[in-house]
Amino acid sequence: MKSLSHNLTEPDITQAQLIENKNTMKTIAAFVLLVCLIAVGVKGQDRSSKGRCLCADKGANMVLVRNIEKVEIIPPSPSCSKQEIIVTLKNGAGRKCMNPESKFTKNVIIKAIEKRS
Repeated sequence: MKSLSHNLTEPDITQAQLIENKNTMKTIAAFVLLVCLIAVGVKGQDRSSKGRCLCADKGANMVLVRNIEKVEIIPPSPSCSKQEIIVTLKNGAGRKCMNPESKFTKNVIIKAIEKRS
């Protein structure tokens, strides 16, 4: 019968295995760190802003005043460098971007401000 005694003079793990284990641990640690950084980066992003302007082009110069339900004035911000005027149309007809430079839009803005006061 073979003896199950342990020889203390022979190493259980070779030098190559130790180096391989260290490299594996470093790889695992780097992977865990990367996952943590990605998780923090994704969690820290603001999902409410799209990082772009809502109006793709300069917008419409006119709409029928009687069809306007609501006027939104969105000032320039870090995500969009231009002022945007968006009108919500009645009867669920959607939203429309207005050209902030048009005379019509400037009058709509003045009327919306007067309504608030």
